[in-house]
Amino acid sequence: MNIFLDTSTLFKLYHEEEGTDEIDRFIKEHNVEHIFLSAITKIEFESVVWKKVRTKEIPKETAQQLIALFRADYDKFSFVEDHVEVKAIAISLLEKYGVRGLRTLDAIQFATAKYLEDIVSLHNTSDKRLEHLFQLEHLTTNLSD
Repeated sequence: MNIFLDTSTLFKLYHEEEGTDEIDRFIKEHNVEHIFLSAITKIEFESVVWKKVRTKEIPKETAQQLIALFRADYDKFSFVEDHVEVKAIAISLLEKYGVRGLRTLDAIQFATAKYLEDIVSLHNTSDKRLEHLFQLEHLTTNLSD
């Protein structure tokens, strides 16, 4: 099985929070061959980590460890670059869902998920707005499906 994770779900694999057990269990119970990530996840992941430092949810040392762990795991993931086709999909999704609050980086994540829809069985996000938009585009999002 191939799956797509956006940054909000991927982060749960590195930091214990609500939803961590669910994604861990899903990966262990299913034959996950490839985890696809948008290339912007490398940037977003570090942004999430440093936000957690700013909001005093984690100390700086933990942040550095989380970033080092993720970087060391890069070869475990299949990163999808935001090439011309992904950007074109993102623009069309913004035209369609911009009025529903779709923003730039989420549009790139969403476009990556759409780009992969024929080779990925699960498209997971922990962002409720984005999950709703995934479902409107008939992308499978439920970890229990």
